[in-house]
Amino acid sequence: MTEQAATNHLSPDVAVDVLIVGAGFSGLCMGIKLKQAGTESFLVIEKGDDIGGTWHENRYPGCACDIPSHLYCFSFDPNPDWNRMYAGQAEIWEYLKSCAKRYGLLPHIRLKTRLREAIWDEGMGLWHVLAGDGLTIDARVLVSGIGALHVPSYPELPGLARFSGPSFHSATWDHDVMLEGKNVAVIGTGASAIQFVPQIAPLAGRLYVFQRTPAWIVPKPDFSISEKWKKRFRRMPGAMWAFRKFLFWQHEFRVLAFLGHRWMGRFLERIALNNLEKRIKDPQLRASLTPTYALGCKRVLFSNDFYSALTRPNVELVSERIAEVRERSIVTLDGVEQPVDILIYGTGFRVTEPMIGVRLVGRGGVEIHDAWRERMSAFLGVTVSGFPNFFILLGPNTGLGHNSVVLMIEAQVRYVMSCLKLMRRRGQKVMNLRPEAQKRFVDDVVERLSHTVWQTGGCRSWYQDQKTGENTTLWPGSVVAYMRRTRSAAAKDYE
Repeated sequence: MTEQAATNHLSPDVAVDVLIVGAGFSGLCMGIKLKQAGTESFLVIEKGDDIGGTWHENRYPGCACDIPSHLYCFSFDPNPDWNRMYAGQAEIWEYLKSCAKRYGLLPHIRLKTRLREAIWDEGMGLWHVLAGDGLTIDARVLVSGIGALHVPSYPELPGLARFSGPSFHSATWDHDVMLEGKNVAVIGTGASAIQFVPQIAPLAGRLYVFQRTPAWIVPKPDFSISEKWKKRFRRMPGAMWAFRKFLFWQHEFRVLAFLGHRWMGRFLERIALNNLEKRIKDPQLRASLTPTYALGCKRVLFSNDFYSALTRPNVELVSERIAEVRERSIVTLDGVEQPVDILIYGTGFRVTEPMIGVRLVGRGGVEIHDAWRERMSAFLGVTVSGFPNFFILLGPNTGLGHNSVVLMIEAQVRYVMSCLKLMRRRGQKVMNLRPEAQKRFVDDVVERLSHTVWQTGGCRSWYQDQKTGENTTLWPGSVVAYMRRTRSAAAKDYE
């Protein structure tokens, strides 16, 4: 990129061929592939003060990945120097920053620039974008790499606004709040909570963990990676490739448990129950922690220390529903009142409400939230009829419950690049998905989901739309199947 082009990206008005929103795994992957294809006219805008997306924003104690490190990285940029089998937040964040630098993306990235509005101009074949504090951008192609895990979800509890002590969500952890000797309440026992609860349990004077529904928890085979193995991976890239392939297939087979193959589900359930029986000796506590729904219906969690944290003398698991929150306490439905100095939410994210705070207007003045009023959907999770030259990374029904989502990101970026090549090959600057192609895809997804544990497992989860109960977040199949379907764009699907 030339120095002049880099300067233009800092001006109040920008015109680019491709605008990418978000500088996490998705946005960086898209930028890298554009660079490698020789495209320099692109800009990445990021609402945060640094790149990294989820791995920059989430900095709670114990924050780590639940996919092995050598699988949770770009296939084209393997990292032989991971320190742990399951990398922590700081190490993943450093990996992403190093990728941005290594592939020359930094001049293309504009931080502290939140997407506010994008309006399609049919006559000009452009997206008119408003971002940050008055930045205007004209872009032929708009790519959303916003992701799903970035807008915290808060519970609706009576009296919550009355609480007078410090309170924060795991995604916006307040490191200035001292927990030592305090009465701390944690609401939620999901993926974030089971990581930070063991970290804060030794600090709190009293820790109350409020659980709504117990989770299936399996042991996490985590360990530090020796320097000897790092050197082997550096010297023999083929060995690291083989190790990554082993991890991929090991995780890929787990999807069978979610797609209706009960023998695999029962096998994983037995592993989880053995883990519970081994670590929790109190029969009453064990009963409170035993799920009553099929494994996989909610997110399967990985931990070696959550159960042991609950057995500490200063920790209490509270399974009774919360009746109300008071100024300095929480009262449950059985009338018990727990004194609370600090309140921490481990209640996840608003996953089924995409593009929150963004106005995106396509053809005919249709806003995307209106287009998705009945069901959030996109063809292959990537393109939406009526929104030309707009692509979504990690869009509807492309999340995973069994394997590395980075694999899905790479497949989607490859598909977007094939769309750009298709336009260039046909001498056209605009492409719009045919509505019948989107309907076919959605009908197929809905039918396949009907046979999965997410619909038949006997639970409600954040995978499901809260209004309709439909699973609009997860891909009902294997990663291999998705890779095949996104190999290249077909002209017949587009106008």
